[in-house]
Amino acid sequence: MAQLLSDNSHVPIRVAIFEGKTKASKMYSVKEFGYKCLLYSLNDVLNYGDVLNIPQANEKNRIMEREEIMLFDFECYREAVINAFLHNKWIHLNEPMITLYSDRIEILSRGTLPPMQTLDGFFEGHSVPVNEKLSELFLQLHISEKTGRGIPTIVNKYGKEAIAINKDTIVVTIPFNRINDVGNKVGNKVGNKLLNKSQIRVLRKLEIILILLNLN
Repeated sequence: MAQLLSDNSHVPIRVAIFEGKTKASKMYSVKEFGYKCLLYSLNDVLNYGDVLNIPQANEKNRIMEREEIMLFDFECYREAVINAFLHNKWIHLNEPMITLYSDRIEILSRGTLPPMQTLDGFFEGHSVPVNEKLSELFLQLHISEKTGRGIPTIVNKYGKEAIAINKDTIVVTIPFNRINDVGNKVGNKVGNKLLNKSQIRVLRKLEIILILLNLN
């Protein structure tokens, strides 16, 4: 606990983005949020997810007002990420993994159901902490309420098939709700004019957005 909450935790927390639907596809970006207090890492991962959750303009059957549809359900993302941090098996300092593909987000936590938890209880939201001290801290900071609502929220939206319980991991899959197609990605040049570093950073952010919107 002391190491996880220290300013120099030595624990990496990464969000990786792949262009295709598997890790065999080209990896576009890896964003590092670790090596600091776990609470700051959690906050940064949640904020990054909010940035990636792109509003899409729905022009279908439009009469007057244009409807905006978000790329994915942020409430489910938030619950899945908090659960991954809270219930991860930290004893070996193996971190959760957040991976974005062209059609979904996968949020993986280490370990499986605690001994006092049942499969039915898990899906029904019976809260059984894996890390009791961390759970108390999250409760005191109002990060979680210890009501067990996270899993039912995800199941209500995507069904039980969105959660895979394996021998040593639990993986939550959040699909993208795509409504638009986009064109080619942006490069680092405009005509023959070379861009400065600040402009290139902006274009790279645009590339991430276009990759997330691209229908493969």
